[in-house]
Amino acid sequence: MSDKTEKRMAGHYEVVQGIRIGNREVVLGVDEKAELPYFCAFCEVNGIFESYQEGVAGDDYVEMAELFADRVKGQCGKAREEQEAVTVPRVKITTDMCKPMSQCGDIAGKVMAVKLEVLRPEYRSAENQLIYVRRGNGTREHGTGSACYCTALYSGENQRWERYDFAGEVKRECLPQWAKERAAEIAKEQKGENNKDKEKRWEAR
Repeated sequence: MSDKTEKRMAGHYEVVQGIRIGNREVVLGVDEKAELPYFCAFCEVNGIFESYQEGVAGDDYVEMAELFADRVKGQCGKAREEQEAVTVPRVKITTDMCKPMSQCGDIAGKVMAVKLEVLRPEYRSAENQLIYVRRGNGTREHGTGSACYCTALYSGENQRWERYDFAGEVKRECLPQWAKERAAEIAKEQKGENNKDKEKRWEAR
């Protein structure tokens, strides 16, 4: 069996450096046989496909390395701006603040914390960790799947997580006040949606 690892390619360039900060990754590529052997671009992943944008090629390695560094710095600046715009305390939800998954049972309607290690370093804080679980096969303790469809408490975005991504249900006493209030609002909204669904099913009979 070969121990060679598959090279990551951006076109004909081999990606030799990549740093992801915020919403995009900055990559540096090399193809020594090309007329312009050095390449720098942003990379975004949509599902399993990589898309390279704003690519620049050149024959001066130092120039490309400087561009790579400048773009990484720019992404750092954007990530910092995002953090500074957060309006709630940026605290981490750790495993000791959660009920273990082995004790959580069915998790629909519960506030769960995403494991810190699942998130990239710049996103490891409560506004990115805390989610309200709505539905999905993964919400059941003995479900046949792991998908959980959720609402992020801070952003309000609909998200999909896997059951194994969670550290556990956040203990009530460890849940920030803003999260308690938002979870109550979402629960009320979902109750209203469920009642509407029941009415529609009744009318359809």
